[in-house]
Amino acid sequence: MKTTALDFTEIDAGMLADVGGKAANLGELTRAGLPVPPGWVLTTDAYRQVAQDLRIDGEKDGGEELAARARRHLLEAPVPDAVHEAIVKAYEALGPDVPVAVRSSATAEDLPFASFAGQQDTFLNVVGTKAVVEAVRRCWASLWTGRAVAYRESNGIDHAAVRLAVVVQRMVDARVAGVMFTANPVTGTRHESVIDASPGLGEAVVSGAVNPDRFRVRDGRILERHAGDKRLAIRSLPGGGTERVETAGQGLCLTDDEVRDLAALGARVEAHYGAPQDTEWAIGHDGTLWLTQARPITTLYPLPEHPRPGLRVYFSVNVVQGVMGPLTPMGQAAFRLISAGGAALAGHAPADPLDGAGFVTVSGERLWLDITAAVRSRPGRAVLPRMLTLGEARAVGVVEGLFEDPRLNAAPGSVRPFLRGLGRFAGNLRLPRRALTALTRPDQAVAATVKLGETLDGRLRVPATATPAQRLDHAERVLRGTFPLIISIMPNVITGYALFALASRLSGVPVAGMSDVLRSLPHNPTTEMDLELWRLSTRIEPEPFRELSVPELVARYQEGRLPPVAQREIAAFLGTYGHRGVAEIDLGVPRWSEEPAHILGVLANYLRMEQGTPPSDTFREGAEIARRTIAEVTARARRRGRWRAAVVRFGLGRTRRYAGLRELPKFYLVKTLAAVRASLLVVGEHLVGLGVLDSAHDVFFLDLRETRAALAGGDPRVTGGVSAGGDLREVVAERRATYERERRRRHVPRVLLSDGTEPEATQEAAADGALTGTAASPGTVTGVARVVLDPIGAHLEPGEILVCPSTDPGWTPLFLTAGGLVMEMGGAMSHGAVVAREYGIPAVVGVPDATHRITSGQEITVNGAAGNVTISEP
Repeated sequence: MKTTALDFTEIDAGMLADVGGKAANLGELTRAGLPVPPGWVLTTDAYRQVAQDLRIDGEKDGGEELAARARRHLLEAPVPDAVHEAIVKAYEALGPDVPVAVRSSATAEDLPFASFAGQQDTFLNVVGTKAVVEAVRRCWASLWTGRAVAYRESNGIDHAAVRLAVVVQRMVDARVAGVMFTANPVTGTRHESVIDASPGLGEAVVSGAVNPDRFRVRDGRILERHAGDKRLAIRSLPGGGTERVETAGQGLCLTDDEVRDLAALGARVEAHYGAPQDTEWAIGHDGTLWLTQARPITTLYPLPEHPRPGLRVYFSVNVVQGVMGPLTPMGQAAFRLISAGGAALAGHAPADPLDGAGFVTVSGERLWLDITAAVRSRPGRAVLPRMLTLGEARAVGVVEGLFEDPRLNAAPGSVRPFLRGLGRFAGNLRLPRRALTALTRPDQAVAATVKLGETLDGRLRVPATATPAQRLDHAERVLRGTFPLIISIMPNVITGYALFALASRLSGVPVAGMSDVLRSLPHNPTTEMDLELWRLSTRIEPEPFRELSVPELVARYQEGRLPPVAQREIAAFLGTYGHRGVAEIDLGVPRWSEEPAHILGVLANYLRMEQGTPPSDTFREGAEIARRTIAEVTARARRRGRWRAAVVRFGLGRTRRYAGLRELPKFYLVKTLAAVRASLLVVGEHLVGLGVLDSAHDVFFLDLRETRAALAGGDPRVTGGVSAGGDLREVVAERRATYERERRRRHVPRVLLSDGTEPEATQEAAADGALTGTAASPGTVTGVARVVLDPIGAHLEPGEILVCPSTDPGWTPLFLTAGGLVMEMGGAMSHGAVVAREYGIPAVVGVPDATHRITSGQEITVNGAAGNVTISEP
């Protein structure tokens, strides 16, 4: 496209590269008949001409140095004659010396995943051709402010690929102006407009210079009217420019009719785009309502796929599993198939197992459980909070708050369907018989779990001669049968914890007072793994681990060039535990056996620190503490009667036998996922050979149906049949981009409603801002905080307190040197809490925004019995 100025009416959606996001939106809104002030856009070709001598190395350039160099160039370079002429001609077409707003419009702006709001500059009430040309130049330079450069880098956008167009739009001399979100940006509620308004130009609201009036509107009803102080207004000056004026700010600046008109306009904009919008608006002194800008709201958590009718309640699987990032499409498909096996135990097998159980859905590339039936039933309301207390305590109050929502009233009806389903589940699980075995023959019960592991290993073997289609058949078969197999361990675990609760009741000792009974439990594969990794660090040659970087260690290990003991022992460790990894519930994620950097990095950390008390000694000490605690609780029970003492001693003995097995189903599940992953990589190699994929690992960005269709030689994107060709590289690239975008998402709700509401966001935070959570492991420790968002490459000095979003077994090697633990997620029975108790380190879990409210290097005190964290004064 040649250098030109295009009227808004000439812009269509295909011109994004020429006009940028803001102008493309204004053009689309104008063509849709919405009330947009007239204007034009100077295309990106003008910027290209001025910036053509600016050299940018996309891989090397970055930061403030690049920003300063680029700004200087754009402010000093001459404006080409053709560009100058286009600006003057288009401006004069609006009218003689008409006041205009001059706005930046970048090609990487107002995108579905990054709005770039406020990253480039806007100049208001610009009057005269000379002033407009200068404002255009300053807009070009604003593409290279420090904040704009940092924003692009944080969103993975190449500096060299970004261009800037400039919007010039007739100014609205506003009586009142502001912003409007067509979905509530705080709670996430869709179709609830939130309007901020203030007298004068909208810049006062957009820039945060004023406390505006706020209104909330849903279905034409004004739910909230909140008057701000509005002590400042920005107004246009005759001849150009703006001034800030102090105002009295009394009363509301919008009438109810104006509020409803704004909400109706917002609904039209959202309907046009099919997604919630962040808009700017103005009302002129003549009462005319204008729409001056619209962009997608990029901060909302996406809605779940294919919701059932009515208001639905979803609970995050990722949160409870300690995996905040997204799952690959194949990882999602695996969980759907696993859930189908679980639903079949309760008599609710889906028609097609690949669809998964009806209560499983996906949102934001993460898994969610539809718990609406439980929230709306009497048995569910009794059971659900108790279950959440163990696994994700912070969700308890959120869910209980939903019980008060009239839209989620308990449905009338009999409890018999619930009891029938529970009976079928218990019967298929053979729960009574297994619980009886756990009570009467503990050696047999534990041996059965070992035997189950051997059975699983047999099921996971695939002949080397298996065809890709046979491997896919095998993968589907073992995934469907995984849940019924591994859940058979849980009767032992349930028996152990039930006896723990019974011992508390009989002895009169609170459950929290008996937590030391759960120290250093046997039969826990995660703690066994961590202890073995520590012992491994004491057996191997230390020199290379103290001298080489982790990438160098990885290269030497993979080439077989580590010292002989280290090479042999690490290989043996990975032979037993190499199926594990960080975010291991996603079979699309590499295992330690494939990418051993994390394990080698942990070994290097162990070998570089001064030796303290070996964890094996700490573990033995914990077992002795547990033995003494059982004796003390039994003595308390004896004061109430001999039979009570006998039952308590018996029950707590069984608790120690079985409680550590809690981690075993997860261990076997991950082993299954790792085996399926290895087999699917072979399938992926075959698809590469067919020209369908570029890399074997691309298979994890397909699902099981698509993979089968691809093996058949067709395109799985063609619904209901197979066509020739089947090149999936484009769809894989799109899904990888979505996956990487979701990896950058920092906030994932625990509970989400189908209208987008995050119930937790509607609850008021503690007034005193105290860091409180759930007591998870007793004891008090004061130490230096270490905030860790990703365990890979993390280093924790002995005694430092680990502060993290959540944990899965991939994190636990860090626990061996931690002095304490603070987690944003989890409950008393979540993974991190269980392991912390076994290691005897104080822990508090479910602490809201812990990784933001605590910074590395601060001294904090963790009280694991009271469930609070105190930050020391500097």
